[in-house]
Formats: sequence, structure tokens, C-alpha cells
Amino acid sequence: MLDFNKLKKAVHKQLSIMSEDNLFRTDTDKDEIWDVYLSSFPDGSDPIHKERTEHDCQCCKQFIKNYGNIVSIIDNKKVSVWNFKINDESYQMVIDTLARYVESKSVHLPFYTTSQTAGCDFNHGLSDDGDAIRYDHFYFKFPRSFVIRSDDIGKRISEDVSTVNVFRRGLEEITMDAVETVMELIDQNSIYRGEENRGIIEVFAKHKMEYIEINDDDAKNNYVWFVASKIGGTARIRNTAIGTLLTNLSEGTELDSAVSAFEKMVAPTNYKRPKALVTKAMIKNAQDKVEKLGLSSALSRRYAVMDDLTINNVIFADRAAKKEMNVFDELMNEVPDNPKNFKKVEEVGIDTFINDIVPKSETIELHLENRHEPNLVSLIAPVNTDVKPLFKWRNNFSWSYNGEVADSIIRERVKNAGGNVNGVLRFSIQWNEDGNNQNDFDAHCYEPGNHIWFQNKGHIHPSSGMLDVDIIHPDKDPAVENITWTSLAKMKEGTYKFLVHCYSYRGGRTGFTAEIEYDGIIHTFVYDKELRQDEEIIVAECDFNKVDGIKFNRSLPSTVATKEFWGISTNQFHKVRVIMNSPNHWDGEKTGNKHWFFMLENCRSPWKSRGFFNEFLSNELTEHRKVFEVLGSKMKAEPSDEQLSGLGFSSTKRNSVLCRVTGKSSRIVKILF
Repeated sequence: MLDFNKLKKAVHKQLSIMSEDNLFRTDTDKDEIWDVYLSSFPDGSDPIHKERTEHDCQCCKQFIKNYGNIVSIIDNKKVSVWNFKINDESYQMVIDTLARYVESKSVHLPFYTTSQTAGCDFNHGLSDDGDAIRYDHFYFKFPRSFVIRSDDIGKRISEDVSTVNVFRRGLEEITMDAVETVMELIDQNSIYRGEENRGIIEVFAKHKMEYIEINDDDAKNNYVWFVASKIGGTARIRNTAIGTLLTNLSEGTELDSAVSAFEKMVAPTNYKRPKALVTKAMIKNAQDKVEKLGLSSALSRRYAVMDDLTINNVIFADRAAKKEMNVFDELMNEVPDNPKNFKKVEEVGIDTFINDIVPKSETIELHLENRHEPNLVSLIAPVNTDVKPLFKWRNNFSWSYNGEVADSIIRERVKNAGGNVNGVLRFSIQWNEDGNNQNDFDAHCYEPGNHIWFQNKGHIHPSSGMLDVDIIHPDKDPAVENITWTSLAKMKEGTYKFLVHCYSYRGGRTGFTAEIEYDGIIHTFVYDKELRQDEEIIVAECDFNKVDGIKFNRSLPSTVATKEFWGISTNQFHKVRVIMNSPNHWDGEKTGNKHWFFMLENCRSPWKSRGFFNEFLSNELTEHRKVFEVLGSKMKAEPSDEQLSGLGFSSTKRNSVLCRVTGKSSRIVKILF
């Protein structure tokens, strides 16, 4: 006769061992597992007891239905409550059949229970003779770690299932390439608070590599359930900000865009990434491409000199310049000219100037104003002349503007701060250029019937005006604020008053620079005195109408204060050595926007100059633009005395410059771009 107590004790022992770790449920059917149990007994080993077979009792039936599908996971394999050996051939057949059945099913839930005890240890009944009989049943008392209140068990199971699903998606969707890229960025300190995410990524990477090595789908499922139960919240990495970065990179999002999206989620508004986003793999791929194209020797750059040019590259070359200036001419040039004195000069477009005036000129001079600072430009040449073209055009010459942009420096800083600079009217201020003015300056505009200031930042007014940049703490970088009007039709005619208010004085002893841009013309104002707490400085007051635009009634001194840029003084005329188109328009080419360069005598950039920009590079190098962005900042031309530098004007930006031309006669014209 079968000894049930042997089976009962064996099941109890097995559950005791399994309960030392996490437990799970497989997706068995309750009725089916009970049928498997009963049908597994060999013929004659489960006799009829009263009305039913001996093992067909309600206590054991409920135990098997409710707890018979419990498994633990060892080495990615399921081990069921029936997976043990017993010294009874008939029972061994039963438990082997149950083990095969339960372990053939997939893990689909964590195991928790609302009752610490499972089953009934024993009860009593009466024999046919009326004697008391003890009946033993399957029974176990679970550790309290598996017991959850009935009100909470549904939520707990749902959370665990969700964690497993998120972990599984992360393991399936996040690539090791993405993990390695982000870890490299953290090592470089190139992403915001990256070091704080190192631990969670390292844990995920370990499990990702283990998961990759598993070939069987059921074993993968076991692995996910087991590991998720061990690492808790780390399993939900895919749903974190760093997980979104990993996912985006895995899906093919460009590195810069993916990191920008990450930083938008976690970094403060004024956060500036300390390093460029370039990885070793990206550098290696770019290097291989450059070598394959035979362009390695084209990367070294220097300032161009006159000997680099051919007659085909030049629109005008000064041939009448004296080797030594007349002493009286030299004295004359030391006296600054106010551009207001030349308001009535003839205005000509650049094409008219090039086609009709230049051919008749012996000498040409440009009047350098303070507002031309961003127009300072240098021509850059390759160190090795006999090399394949690096750029989209058929020569290896490039150019670099002051500050590496062909635009107002304030304008560029406003753009970098997220401001709009493309409206009809723009009022921008800048301070803290030396890093020592931590004051909080505010830009204000009193437009007809309305006040635009920081209290309505981000609000688009009926006039289309909006303050979109408001910097409170400058830190060590130049600070800017910006107000832009985007619609001429919505702007109200009347008086506009622009001012700067010192909202919070923190010891800064320098003033500010302001720009008012209308219809492409930038007016620059400098206030070089200290502002005290709550002091207001009116930058300008002007009348606006839609026909004539803006007319200044009063303002701070504009750009007449003499400064020195690149060795030459503002508010003076300077001799033009050479006039040329930008290299992308040499030899009949018309690649991209045209620039006109007026290379000036004695104009020399004292700085290293960027040798190339991504927008210059040939299409074959486009995929490696992030590497070349960094490479361009490193492959800079060293300053030289014979450099070709001067003023550059883009065909895409409205601008003007006063020009004195001398031929058979002398006259001053205003060139319009």
C-alpha cells in the first residue's frame, strides 16, 4: 500500500528549499493539473476509498490546484514543486508526470499568497467500524515574504508583471552598441549627470550580455523573470530618462538629437554640455573614410596669403597702393569718422559696385564700423596644396568669420539660448562678457499700449512681440535676453521704448551691449558704466510706422566709439588689398551661398582660425559630421602676418558698408548687400 506521508513530507521539503528564493507560477490550468495528478497513478495504486479513489480528497485537490504550479528558477530552468526523488516507484511516476507537465508551461506570474498556510495538515474521519481515522494532506507554511494582504496582492502582482515586461523590452530593444556609446559619453563627462547613471547601465549591460547568449525562448523567459525579481527598479531602466536615451540610440536616432532629448528631460534650461558628442567608434569610422578617400593630408590648414591666389579668383587687386604712406594721410586716418556724416552718399547694390565701379577704380577703401565686428573674415588654405578637394567645391580653400559665425555675436548667443532672431524687429541685450558681472539685467519694451518684460516671458502678445530668453544667473558665460516681433501686420504703430533694468545687483561693475535689429539692419548700443540696484537705462526710443519702419528719437551712443579689431581701428577707412568671391563661387562654381570678401591692409586675426565647417564638407563625409565638427575645432590655422583677412558679407543677410573709391576721381558710396 502507498504511504502518502512519504509524498507529503517530500513535497514539504521541496517547497522549503524552493522558498529560500523567489517563487513563480506557470500558466497551468487548475482542472488540468488535477486531472494529470489523478491519471498518473498506476493501475491499482489508487483504490476506491468509500465513494472516490483514495487520493481524490478535497483538501489535496485544492492544494494542487492552487499551489501545484509553483516553480523556482535555477540556471534559467524551471524547477517545480514536484521535481524531487522519492523511494516509492508509484509515487515517483506521479510526481515525474506532474513535474514534466508544470515545467512545460511558461512562467507568467510571480508567486504571492494572501494566506500563509497552504492546504490542511490533517483531519479526522470515522471508519466503517466507527473508529476515528487521521487523514493527512498536502500542507505548507510559506515564509512571510510571500504573504500579501488581499487588498494589495493584485497591485503587487501587476507591478511585478509590468517590471518584467519593461525589462524584457529593454533587453530585446536596447543594443550593446547603444550601451557602449552612452558609457563612453559618461566616461568623457559629455552628458548631464551621466556618472549618476553609470551603475544602472553597468547592471543592465551585464544582464544584456547574458541574455544575448541564451538561445532558447523559454530559457530567455525564465531569465527575465528571475533577474527582474532580483534587481527590482533597475529592471525598469527602459522607462527612465537614461533608458530613453539608450532606446533612441538603438533605434538609430542621431547621437546629438538623442542626447539633446535626454538633456531636455533632465537638465536645467541653461545647461551647456561640456564636451562634444563623439565616440571612439565614430572617430575610427571617420578616420577610415578619410583614409579611403585619400583626404588625410587635406585636413591641415593655414591662413591663406596673396601668393595662393590666381587672377581668376580675384575681382579687384590694389596696384596703386604706396609702399609708404604720406605722413599727412597717416595723420588724417587717425581721426575717426562718424558714419552719420556720410548719410547722403550714393547707395549702390553689390552687383552694380562689382560690375560698374570696381573696373574703374585704382584704390578702394572700406569704412570699418563697430557693427562690422562679426563680419571680420579670413581666407583659409590647405597646408598641403597638392591634395584632393575636401569640400563640396573644386578647390581646398575655406573661410572663417570672427567668432566662427557670419552674424552678430549677440544674435548667435540669443539663438544658442533658444531665442528667435528671425522676426521683423528684435531687441537683444548682452552682459557679463568678462565673466565677472553676475547682475540680473532685464530687457523691457514699452510698445503702444503694452509692456513686454520677464513677467510675461513666453507669452505672445497681440503685436506678435515676445520675450523668449530671460537669464537670471549668468554664471561665467555671457548672458543675453531677447524680445522679437514676428509679424509686421500685427505690430502697432507708435512709440517703442527699449530699456535695461538692473533687477538684482550682485557686484558687477560693467554695463551691457544692446542690439535693435529692423529689416535686416542691426543698430548696436554700448553702455559701459556700472548699473546699481533697480537702475533703468533707456537704450532707445523710436517711432514706428509700417511704411517708413523705425526712426530713432533718442538713444544711447551707437557704434561711433572707436574700437580696435584685428589690428585695425573702427570708424576709419582701410585700404582694400583684394576683393574676391568666397571659394565656393570661384572658377564659375555656384555652390551654396555667395560671400564677398574685402581683404584689408594690416588686418590680421590674432587667433587660431577654424580650418573648415561641416557645411563645407563633401557629401561623402556627411555621415561623419559630428567627428568633423570636433576635428574642425582642433585643426585650426595658426596666426600669420601675411594672412588674407578683412570684411565678408553674405548674400543671405542684409548689410551695408561705406566705401571710398579712387580712380580718375574720388567718391564715397554705400554698398548694399
